[in-house]
Amino acid sequence: MQMFKRIGLFLLTNILVMVTIGIAWTVISQFLGIQGIHSSDLGLLIYCGLFGMIGAFFSLLMSKFMAKNMMGVRIIDPQTSDPTLRQLVNRVHDLAGRAHLPKMPEVGIYESDDVNAFATGPSRSNSLVAVSSGLLRRMESNEIDGVLAHEVAHIANGDMITMTLITGVVNTFAMFFSRILARLIASNVDEKYSNIVYFACTIAGDIMFTVLGSIVVNSFSRAREFRADAGAAKFSSLDNMIAALQRLQLISQRPFEGEEKDAFATLKISSRPKGGLAALFMTHPKLEDRIAALRKGF
Repeated sequence: MQMFKRIGLFLLTNILVMVTIGIAWTVISQFLGIQGIHSSDLGLLIYCGLFGMIGAFFSLLMSKFMAKNMMGVRIIDPQTSDPTLRQLVNRVHDLAGRAHLPKMPEVGIYESDDVNAFATGPSRSNSLVAVSSGLLRRMESNEIDGVLAHEVAHIANGDMITMTLITGVVNTFAMFFSRILARLIASNVDEKYSNIVYFACTIAGDIMFTVLGSIVVNSFSRAREFRADAGAAKFSSLDNMIAALQRLQLISQRPFEGEEKDAFATLKISSRPKGGLAALFMTHPKLEDRIAALRKGF
């Protein structure tokens, strides 16, 4: 389970959806006697495109629900009597107004010493910005503004739907290649075992190719982070965004014990630098690269 936490919440949801669709599709195909879909490979690709996109968009529709339940996010009433929480809501809504969002996002908080914030939701009109209690305790006011502006920029840039479309394309080819591979393997075993071999290979292939495809998804994610930083500099200020990233650098060098253990990397605004193969699965660029990009300008 720890491996899935490192990959990220959206990817975990997407894999679960993909596996569920894959199992249902494989069972129905075998029941109807169309193992591997004996039409052309173009027909197979069309089927995969249909189900791959359905899986990605279903994951998107579930994103707020999953975040609230898995992260324990408590939605803040804009009329709350708590002045700190009301100020947080007002800050997010002010930034959302500057970004010209069609509808104010929900604002939530969850209990964690981890310094974390994230934006999620299926559209610019149905979104959520959530922060950890640790972020509010460990960052200065201007730094918090930079972080909140960064998350609002993700919503304004349509990053959630963009990443869903990219994920849908990855899902399409993951399902396509897994079934081509399963068909090849099943054709080379005893006929009485071919169905079970095909079934097992398609499920294993869906998982394997989806995880490999996340390398492509995460490369796009890193590019969108730079855009969100630029948006944050516009909606808040350049100094606030740089200050937030510098604070994250400092915190990453001296994290609380166990801080990295319980965080979903996809949702983290900070993470320790990684190299080699692990760098391919990073959803966020290195903090020093983000600071340098802001200073150079976009």
